[in-house]
Amino acid sequence: MPTDCISYQDSVYFSKLIVDYLDEKSELKPFYNRFPKIENFKDQIAEKQQNFPHENREILVAELEKQYLNFNISEATQSNIQLLQSKNTYTITTGHQLNLFTGPLYFIYKIVSTINLCKQLKKEYPNQDFVPVYWMATEDHDFEEINYFNFKNNNIQWKRESSGPIGRLSTDGLKEVFAQFSKEVGTSENANYLKELFKKSYLNHSNLTAATRYLANELFKDEGLLIVDGAAISLKKIVAPYLKEELLNETSFEKVTKTATQLLEYKIQVNPREINLFYIENDLRERILLENGTYKVNNTAITFTQNEILSELENHPEKFSPNVILRPLYQEVVLPNLCYIGGGGELAYWLELKSNFEANNITFPILLLRNSVLIATTKQAEKATKLRLSFGELFINQQELITQKTKEISKFSIDFTKQKEALENQFKELLAIALQTDKSFIGAVKAQEAKQIKGLENLEKRLLKAEKRAHTEYLNRIIDLQNELFPNQILQERKLNFSEFYLEYGADLIQKLLSELEPLKQEFKVITF
Repeated sequence: MPTDCISYQDSVYFSKLIVDYLDEKSELKPFYNRFPKIENFKDQIAEKQQNFPHENREILVAELEKQYLNFNISEATQSNIQLLQSKNTYTITTGHQLNLFTGPLYFIYKIVSTINLCKQLKKEYPNQDFVPVYWMATEDHDFEEINYFNFKNNNIQWKRESSGPIGRLSTDGLKEVFAQFSKEVGTSENANYLKELFKKSYLNHSNLTAATRYLANELFKDEGLLIVDGAAISLKKIVAPYLKEELLNETSFEKVTKTATQLLEYKIQVNPREINLFYIENDLRERILLENGTYKVNNTAITFTQNEILSELENHPEKFSPNVILRPLYQEVVLPNLCYIGGGGELAYWLELKSNFEANNITFPILLLRNSVLIATTKQAEKATKLRLSFGELFINQQELITQKTKEISKFSIDFTKQKEALENQFKELLAIALQTDKSFIGAVKAQEAKQIKGLENLEKRLLKAEKRAHTEYLNRIIDLQNELFPNQILQERKLNFSEFYLEYGADLIQKLLSELEPLKQEFKVITF
């Protein structure tokens, strides 16, 4: 194949906002701190070091030790926990929902991007240490977004009623999901590993938080990945002063709303609420509202005066849950973090948040677009070569690709641009004559021109259609290959689950990703097995 990577910009799968960010357009510079280049981490380290209290490190380490009780962790993980006590240790963080069996492939790419950036930073800054962190979104309540994964065109789904934070969900009922997956995956050595991994993750742990920690730890423990549950009381106590500011002054609403108006040329990812907090109690997670001086929990009869809600925050900070606007601030308050790694949608909303960080005197992290990957087999790569296709071309919209390849292989030009230009020049002469003789002919000349141009366009379309019929077999092979690599015409990483590839390649899958992904290169990587 001619290439094994293409730029994110050329992949056509990213929004104008993200493309402009990657291109470092000047109009976006007010909305981020530093661009993700290796040399920019020097100043990011210095700023974070000055702006992160040592006592937060002590609380974080104690909480991580507590969260990892009863888990079999590697020496690398244990070492990274202890390293966090040092002022010279920093985190690189990604976050994700608790998707069933990791959900789409890009979860894996997020984690690998985070791990590999830590390794790259250690080489560049040997006097510092860098720890990869996966922040579990344990307090999200969108169960329908996480209760399934796709395996070989089958939707493996966990069907049950759900309310409240998903991390608290009991794993009861997942035996049926395990049975379905076991039936689909087969009995090979890799299949048996996947079944055992699913079983130990979900059937041997009582809730989704513990199951997800076990799963991510098993896949990445040798890399020292730290997995953080932000629902912890000790961590909520650290962020409580910032939540108080939110309750009293609605700072994030003011700041983020102003930023959103400055980004109107782009599609805004999220809009702030007046109060960007949820209230959690048992299986309840509902928005906090302020109406006529009274704080209310949406869709309930729960109300607070100002003094009562501040007392509740002081005594039970774990009941206050930041939404998508405030969760990034929460992460950066409790972690000695330098960089957040996320997908295009995540970075889009992070770009709305810098002014709120500044208002709270919290260092805004470097924002890095996670690695994206297209996995192809050697056989698929050989097919593409025989079809005279580059991987870059396979990213093109299917209809556009078929038209492009039809024109390339046709024995004659299916482009009537020259004929249209000649026709337009002839009618320019006719218009000049009409202007000098009888101006009433101008309308008739223009109408005739439009008619003949339209006739040429129709002929062009008919010729293209005929050529597509003539090359049906070749074009269908292109369509079949693209459909294999882009299921349902969407990115493979957004549709398929890692298990489908682990079944074929085993542990080599993650090892190859770890060896090949380069987070700061900002390229869509094509990996061939």
